[in-house]
Amino acid sequence: MDTAIPAAGTERQEALLVRVQELQEALEAAGDSPPPELLEELLSAVVQMYGAGLERILEALHDAGEGGQRIAAQLADDPLLATLLLIHDLHPVPLADRVQSALDSVRPYMESHGGNVEFLSLEDGVARIHLRGSCSDCSASSVTLELAIKQALEEAAPDLLGLQVEGVAPQTMTGQGLPMVTGTPAPNAAAPTGMELPVIISSPPAAPAWFEVEADVNDGSVAAVSVAGRELLLANVNGTLLAYGDACAGCGGALHDGSLEAGALSCPTCGRSFFLPRAGRSLDDDQLQLEPVPLLREQDRVKVALVQ
Repeated sequence: MDTAIPAAGTERQEALLVRVQELQEALEAAGDSPPPELLEELLSAVVQMYGAGLERILEALHDAGEGGQRIAAQLADDPLLATLLLIHDLHPVPLADRVQSALDSVRPYMESHGGNVEFLSLEDGVARIHLRGSCSDCSASSVTLELAIKQALEEAAPDLLGLQVEGVAPQTMTGQGLPMVTGTPAPNAAAPTGMELPVIISSPPAAPAWFEVEADVNDGSVAAVSVAGRELLLANVNGTLLAYGDACAGCGGALHDGSLEAGALSCPTCGRSFFLPRAGRSLDDDQLQLEPVPLLREQDRVKVALVQ
């Protein structure tokens, strides 16, 4: 059967409506055993009709000026509506802007581990990013890349076809999701200054899962939370939420009763101090570091990633 709709704009939308009505009548006339191709054509036409309806709504909002455009942006923030808009290639926020927004959402976590991420370009659906700073010497660098960046991009830009990473090659790429095109150095190539060549893990660890947490933590304070059987510490440093295992890297004691001053958290048991904005590294012993836990903020929600 011919499913092509020859007209465009309003004529196309009217033609879709007529075609759906014709197919419905044909389906009723077919009785209890309609041909599969008729059902497929009707389903396709109905999906196209829904897309045409969404297109009309967005056109009306666009014509309404700034107020309408704000409403369109709010609709795009709803996960269900955003998915519908993406299916019909109608998302009002350009893909590049959504990629940038996703990277901005994980930037505080990257900075807390001494690194940063820069959006370089978007070409043929593949985003090119550059990891900067000292993420390569952070014990959670692979988790930072795979979980924080991939998770943020898959939620904000599920229509992204791939991700090219430069600067620091990821150590592990477990699970499903965006195909990764990495900037791994060639054999025998010298590593960039301040970086180490990536460690290749032949047996990847179990993929962590995301858990939502209550995070009512005032600026300059810490709080203990229990998530999936794990005791964690949440800290608010200048408005940035950070998560760590609630255990001192020196004595093993709980940290949530310690004092937090200018980003440095003191262990109430042994007195050692750990600088939270730099991956919880000890200010007293270079060999000690707290256990960082990936954390993402999504509007009013806060999630942490843990291995079960």
